[in-house]
Amino acid sequence: MTVGLRLDEAAWGLLHQAIDLYQDNPRALGELRHQVARLEQPLRIAVAGPWRSGKSTVLNALMGEEVAPVEGADGVFTWYEDGAQPRATAYPAGQPPQELTVLKSATGMRVDLGWRAGEVRDIVVQWPTRALRQVTLIDTPAVTDTGEQGHVPVMERVLRDADAVLYLTRDGRDSDLRVLESSRESAVGQAAPVNVIMVLSRADETGGGRIDGLLTARQLARRHHREPRVSALCVNVVACSGALGLAGRTLGESAFAALAMLARVPRPELEAHLLSADRFVRGELPVRLGPEVRAELLDRFGLFGIRLATTLVRAGFDSRVKLSAELIRRSGLTELRESVTRCFIDRRDTLKARSALAAVEALLRAEPARGTDELVGAIEQILAGAHEFRELRLLVALRNSRLGFDADLVAEAQRLIGGDGVGLAARLGVEHEATVQRLWEVAADAQWRWRDRAEDPLLPLAQRRGAQVVVRSCEGMLAELAAGGR
Repeated sequence: MTVGLRLDEAAWGLLHQAIDLYQDNPRALGELRHQVARLEQPLRIAVAGPWRSGKSTVLNALMGEEVAPVEGADGVFTWYEDGAQPRATAYPAGQPPQELTVLKSATGMRVDLGWRAGEVRDIVVQWPTRALRQVTLIDTPAVTDTGEQGHVPVMERVLRDADAVLYLTRDGRDSDLRVLESSRESAVGQAAPVNVIMVLSRADETGGGRIDGLLTARQLARRHHREPRVSALCVNVVACSGALGLAGRTLGESAFAALAMLARVPRPELEAHLLSADRFVRGELPVRLGPEVRAELLDRFGLFGIRLATTLVRAGFDSRVKLSAELIRRSGLTELRESVTRCFIDRRDTLKARSALAAVEALLRAEPARGTDELVGAIEQILAGAHEFRELRLLVALRNSRLGFDADLVAEAQRLIGGDGVGLAARLGVEHEATVQRLWEVAADAQWRWRDRAEDPLLPLAQRRGAQVVVRSCEGMLAELAAGGR
């Protein structure tokens, strides 16, 4: 929360100032009114990354159903939003929108585009699922390396149309960092890199497919986020095998029965059949499992997933429910969903306000007019006082144990800055029905305790700066209570 004017309120006010400024510019006026409308719409999260980074697989894993990709939609932005009935609409260039045929399957749906690549710019898919009630997910074309003058056209549109980004990469290589750095040219981009989570998206391939590869990938993600160049570009780094997470979320009884049958094969004998896909599908196994079933398992789990799943069954995860939960946990999908919830969904008003500020700044610089300098200055002033961004950065630093606070202080700091919920009761750790007097007492006590830490010269600088953010959050809560909030 911001002491004084909240960030979303400041962004709303700035948009209307810009609307007054561009009254004689119909194109700019339409864009600004579009941005005002976006403040009331669900949070937009784009899933972006280079070719074969697993974008559609991660998107499906987040939704828990196989609804992406749309067949033949290479180079198209595909929007997945909540709807009462499955429906897909294509938006061809220079033509009216066209309804597409949706074919439902046991685990999701299939949509066939029916147009040649390049004729369609966007497809909107409506799908009834709880995962889309608060967000719109966007499957994007492959991001290429930076081109002329450092521009990345796909990423430029991603950052223009989305409020937050899951940027998928195999290993966070230098080319991926250059793509993300290209988005930091604006004042908003430099001041608030809190709208990107980097995902090491093919974590099951780390370590040559060994069972402990997922653990290695998580360690690599933590190491990446400690690097200053990476932490300056994203709010968190998470390792996740989208394929394994999706397989866990869609695991059926027949697939579990097949895996359980494989688990009864002695490990050395089964490992010999898991050296290659061809050997697994065509080899002579000592159990009655047909080639079609094996091919389906291979397509859904991959060799690594089959190896891991059979190992887990032997270790006691001997029911579909148990195995599904453990595959999801080990895939990193649980951590990714928690990070999306805490960094994006819980902070949706902050991220949508950030998008509005970025849009206004881009317009002011592209089409300067009398009074634009004053609005550019207003944006810089809003960014300088945006405590919401500092809370987000501190929240991730605390979760990654980068400040050196003990466990109790970490838990309290996370709660006070909104890690357990952004409402006053959740931040202060009291019952929802607590009186204003009770809320005030707890907030004031926390403020004084954390101020002592912020001013303690014996503490490391990083801890004192972290404590200052917590103090500011407490001040914001007290200000809200004084204004009659709860």
